[in-house]
Amino acid sequence: MSNGTEWSPSSWRSRPIAQDVHYPDAAALKKTLDRLQTLPGIVTPSSIAHLSSRLKDVAQGKAFLLQAGDCAELFEDCRADKVEAKLRLILMMSLVVVWGARVPVVRVGRIAGQYGKPRSKDKEMVEIDGVRKEVLTFRGDNVNGFSVNDRTPDPDRLTQAYFHSSATLNHIRGLLDSGFADLHAPLSFTFDHVRDQTLQQSYEDIVDSITDSLDFMKTVGADPSSSGSSDQGTLNRVDYFVSHEGLMLEYEEALTREVRGPPSSRRGPEAGHYNLSTHLLWLGDRTRAADGAHMEYFRGIKNPIGIKVGPTMKPDELVRVLDIVDPDCVPGRVTLIGRFGASKIEKSLPPLIKAVQASPHASSVIWTSDPMHGNTVSPPSHPSIKTRRFEDIVFELSASFRVHAECGSRLGGAHLELTGELDEEGNSVTECVGGSMQLGEEELQKRYLTHCDPRLNAEQSLDIAFLISHALKSQRLARRSASMDSLSGRSKSQITSRDVSQARA
Repeated sequence: MSNGTEWSPSSWRSRPIAQDVHYPDAAALKKTLDRLQTLPGIVTPSSIAHLSSRLKDVAQGKAFLLQAGDCAELFEDCRADKVEAKLRLILMMSLVVVWGARVPVVRVGRIAGQYGKPRSKDKEMVEIDGVRKEVLTFRGDNVNGFSVNDRTPDPDRLTQAYFHSSATLNHIRGLLDSGFADLHAPLSFTFDHVRDQTLQQSYEDIVDSITDSLDFMKTVGADPSSSGSSDQGTLNRVDYFVSHEGLMLEYEEALTREVRGPPSSRRGPEAGHYNLSTHLLWLGDRTRAADGAHMEYFRGIKNPIGIKVGPTMKPDELVRVLDIVDPDCVPGRVTLIGRFGASKIEKSLPPLIKAVQASPHASSVIWTSDPMHGNTVSPPSHPSIKTRRFEDIVFELSASFRVHAECGSRLGGAHLELTGELDEEGNSVTECVGGSMQLGEEELQKRYLTHCDPRLNAEQSLDIAFLISHALKSQRLARRSASMDSLSGRSKSQITSRDVSQARA
C-alpha cells in the first residue's frame, strides 16, 4: 500500500489527476459510467492471469516480449482488413524473432482499446474558414473528434470505445481460432509489395526452413495434424494479448471487477481487482507521478502493468515507483518501457538499471525498449508533420541491447508503433523515413495517415524484427555480434541499409 491508505477502484479520485478530461455535461458522464459498470468485461481475469504467467517467463529470460501496434486507434479503423493486417504483421515479426532467439515470443498488441493519447497542451491554434482560432486538442476517439468542429469531450465516446474494442478483439479471437496463425501455411504471410527483395527472401528462407521441419515432423508422426487430432497445440494456435495506455481513469474504474476467493486452478486468477478493459495497462511519461491519481489506481489492480521510463526519470524515483506498484516484487508484474531517444539513451539508461539492480526489484522487472517515442522529429522539408528516422530507431534499440549487457542486465522486449495496413494498390504507409526500402522525406506525404505519431510500415517493421532476432541469436550463441557492435559504436549518420541486410544474413 502506498502511504498506508486503503485502496479501492475509486481511491484515485482523491489524488492529482494528470491528463484529466473536463466534460461539460456531468450527468451524461455519470450515465455513461453507470452503463459501463453493467457491461461484461472485454477480457477475462483468467486471460489476464495467463499473461502474467507468460510475463514471468520473460522476466526470467525464458521468453521475449513483443508489444506493438497503433499509436492511437480510430473507430473507423475497426475493419476486418486493417485488424488482419496488424495481426499478420506482429505474427510475421514474432516468427522472425523466435527463429533467431529460440525462445517463445509473448505477443501483446497496442490494439482493442488504444483510443486515447496524452497531450502536452490542452488547446491548439487552428485555421477555420481562414480565421485562426483556439480549440481543444484532439485527445483520441474516446474523448473527442479529430475534426476541429468536434473537439468537445463527449462521454458517449467511452461507450463507443468499449464496443469498438470488443469488436476488434472478437475478430482477432476468431482469426486465431480459425487457423490464422497456423504454422502449416506461413507462406500466406508473404508481402508482394515489399521493395527490398533481400528482405523478402530472408523471411521466405525462414518459412522454408520451418516448412521442412514440419514436413519431417509429419513424416515421423510427431505432427498432431497428421493423425487428425483436434489438439494441435502451438502448431496452429498462438497466444495474443491486448494492451493500451491507461489514461481515462473513469473508464478504467468502470471496467474494474473483483474476483473473490482462491483460484479455481493453478493458472486461475487470484482474488483481487482486475481491469477487464484489457490484459495490460501502461503508465505514460506524463501520468507516472508517484503521488498521482494514475499511480494510485495502478497499484491496486492485478493486471500486469507497464511504466514508460525516459530521461526525466530519476533513479531514486524509479525505485520509489516500483515500491508502490509492486511491493511484493512479483516477477513479470512490471514492465519498464525505456523511451530515451538516440541521443540520450547511453547517458540516461545505465543509472536507472543500476538503481533497479541495487533494489529488491532486480530480478522481477522486465526491461523493454521503445525506440520510437524519443525519436520524433519534424523534417525541414515538411515542418508541419512529424516523422521518425529509421537510423535513430535502430541506434536506440541496438544501444539498449548493448547497455543492458554492459550493466549485467537483460533487454527482455521491444515496444513499437507500427501498422501493416495497405491501400488497394498494396502501398504501405509512409510515415517514418529510411529502412531497407530507403523511404525518403520526399515520399512522406504519399500515404501519411496517422492522426498522432508516425508508425513503422510493414517493411520497416520486418527490418526491426530481423535486427532483434540477430541480437538475440548472438546472445544465445554467447558471442558478441559484430553487426550490432558496429551499430552501437557508430554515430546515427553512419547507420545504413547495409547494416539491416547484414543483420538478416
